[in-house]
Amino acid sequence: MTEGLRASIVIPAYNEGEDIVAGLDRIFEAVHLDAEVLVVVDAASDTTAPVVHRYAEKEPRLKLLVNDYGRGPAYAIRYGIDHAASETVVVTMADGCDDPRQIDDLVRLVERGVVVAAASRYMPGGQQVGGPRLKTFLSKTAGLTLQAFTNAGTRDATNSFKAYSAAFVREVGIHSKDGFEIGLELTAKARRLRLPVAEIPTIWLDRTFGESNFKLAKWIPKYLRWYRFAFGPQVDPAQVRALADKLHNP
Repeated sequence: MTEGLRASIVIPAYNEGEDIVAGLDRIFEAVHLDAEVLVVVDAASDTTAPVVHRYAEKEPRLKLLVNDYGRGPAYAIRYGIDHAASETVVVTMADGCDDPRQIDDLVRLVERGVVVAAASRYMPGGQQVGGPRLKTFLSKTAGLTLQAFTNAGTRDATNSFKAYSAAFVREVGIHSKDGFEIGLELTAKARRLRLPVAEIPTIWLDRTFGESNFKLAKWIPKYLRWYRFAFGPQVDPAQVRALADKLHNP
């Protein structure tokens, strides 16, 4: 780990091209803590790569990583977390939907002892602007019911915009392989371990450029598995891993 570095900000990206520049500008303007920004792509030929390389010439905190774990956002996020130089990792999207002004506060929550700090659209003060109505309904219902029935620590467990303790992630591992369900997975694992999770409000704005890579029909069953995983008795880290292994390899 790099001494003095407060956060590693992981951004999975897929053919964002020049569209990623606006989001990077907002991150470097908003984040005041000492942080590195890791943009993770699946291939060196991704249209995001030359744009990030050019941006990094003027911004030494920015790095491009080429994921070799497998294709898709889950592998890109896993790769970024595994190659982070800080003990606090923030995951945010390349599409500009997340508000980077929350990043510093999310990092401070992890430094205070929570293992998952969530930017929440569904708590008082939070808001979601735009986006597919069905996706919003399912996400909000899942988050609110999970908090109501399990005291998960956040009303927005499905949001990818979260900060994590890197030690916690190393301890429980990441089992997701396909979509953006890592945020729900790690929240569910923290709940089963009875470790602290906290949230702060955020305003999410639907992307105004490019095309979303979220595949609702394909990924709903994977979200449901982690939703159900959160319901259950307290276990230890070894048991969490064993249960998650069984979940993915029945």
